[in-house]
This record gives sequence, structure tokens and C-alpha cells, in this order.
Amino acid sequence: MPNNDSRTVWSSEQGDLRKTSQNPSAGKSLPPQQQTIYLHRESKGRGGKTVTLVKGLVLSEDNLKSLAKQLKQVCGTGGTFKDGIIEIQGEHREKIAEALKKLGYKVKIAGG
Repeated sequence: MPNNDSRTVWSSEQGDLRKTSQNPSAGKSLPPQQQTIYLHRESKGRGGKTVTLVKGLVLSEDNLKSLAKQLKQVCGTGGTFKDGIIEIQGEHREKIAEALKKLGYKVKIAGG
């Protein structure tokens, strides 16, 4: 009887290329003037707590980390960044929009 649990595995010399293609911003950053940032409010799956999401950033890991730190300081709250999205605890879209505009980004507030 054939074993149905086995799968064909393919690999290349560079390793798993799927991981690098998912995040195109992994290595380089675009200047703020060339980026449009979208600010979202979300509470789904967070126990009713609201977070502000900063999406659309094309920044390297270090630049993303420093921008997240700046935004957390502006809002006076905690937050994190994962998968190219900055999450700030609470509803702070207006404060974040002002801070990003001062840095030269184009900002759009999404949602209600």
C-alpha cells in the first residue's frame, strides 16, 4: 500500500524563496515623499481593545522599528510592529497623522 502522508519536497540553492517574497520591504526604504500611509482602527480579536494600525510602509526593519518608537512616544502609549505594520495601542489616528505629515509622509485615514 502506498503511503499517502509523504509529499514531494523541492528546494533550491537559495533556500525557501517564499519567505523573502512576502515582505518586499525587508531590505530597503523609500523616501517619505514617495509613500502613502493608511491609518486603520481595529478592535476585532483584541478583547474589545482598540489599536491603531499604520499600514503601507515601505521601510527597512531598523527604520520601521525607529518609526514605531517615535509614534509610541507621540501617543504616550505602547505598541509593536509586525509584518510591516505598526500597531499602536488605543485610538490615536489623528495624532499619528500629524506626526507622519511632519515627517513628510502622505497620510490617509481609513475606516470610521
